[in-house]
Amino acid sequence: MSPEQFLETARAFQESRAILTAIELNLFSAIGGGAAAREAAARLRTDPRATEMLLNALVAIGLLEKRGEVFRNTGLAARWLDDASPESARLGFMHTVNLWERWSTLTACVRAGTAVTYEDMKDRGPEWTEPFIAAMHRNAFERAPEVVRAVGSEGVRRMLDVGGGSGAYSIAFAQASPDLQAEVFDLPAVTAIAARHIREAGLEGRVSIRAGDLRTDDFGSGYDLVWVSAICHMLSPEENRSLLARCFRALAAGGRVAIADFILEPDKTAPKFAALFSLNMLVGTQAGASYSVDEYTAWLSEAGFERIEHRRLPGPAGLMIGARPR
Repeated sequence: MSPEQFLETARAFQESRAILTAIELNLFSAIGGGAAAREAAARLRTDPRATEMLLNALVAIGLLEKRGEVFRNTGLAARWLDDASPESARLGFMHTVNLWERWSTLTACVRAGTAVTYEDMKDRGPEWTEPFIAAMHRNAFERAPEVVRAVGSEGVRRMLDVGGGSGAYSIAFAQASPDLQAEVFDLPAVTAIAARHIREAGLEGRVSIRAGDLRTDDFGSGYDLVWVSAICHMLSPEENRSLLARCFRALAAGGRVAIADFILEPDKTAPKFAALFSLNMLVGTQAGASYSVDEYTAWLSEAGFERIEHRRLPGPAGLMIGARPR
């Protein structure tokens, strides 16, 4: 890496912050079919000079086009960041906006060894929960068909979706297998969102919801599959041992647990996304982290699982799968 490339990497936050500010202001919706800087500023109730500076930077980044004095959204911005688009994902991107404040505390977190602004999820308001679940739903919705194929739904009659969020994976598993009944287990504020997505999918009769705390509650019994997606990284090793022990008890003989997460190689330096995501857990949780294949294997074995395997998937997340003995 040359000094110039290093400096560009060190300053990458500048481009990121410009994009996040535009999302936070809902600037791309204000631009709509086209607007001059003063017109956009009036719609946003922002300073005209500062707004023009931001708009020019977004042209340089590639999210806006400029002809004369008129700015227009590029195809990407029009599709994903303008509320007028049926494919708008701006609410989900607001979760990344919310992460900015946390990441600004990284130095303090490294000194303290834990998040210095931690707030339990059940105590967070809708301004945090709605964007977070929207972001998770978008990711899960895109990955779900591939994940269902990788895990397999054959022989699964009852599925428990621990920390199921929007219910995207439960919906995908139910759509893949007409005999499958799924249950989304999550906090009350989250299950209300899941209920909306389940209703929109027309699966109220086959995908149910149950409110509870995955850190402490018993999950019941008799499930053929327990699905745990994007949960283990929020927990400490001790909490993950407890979680997987309760997953084991919830399964029928021969049933499987499938964990989807950002899984590190044994030395924990790769893949890059998982290593950086571990820092995301440092600034956002009390004791969470990205964990390695070896750690997941040890926890699953301690819980009593056999036939433990690591399955790689395209993208940043992979699978750990284990079976309860017959």
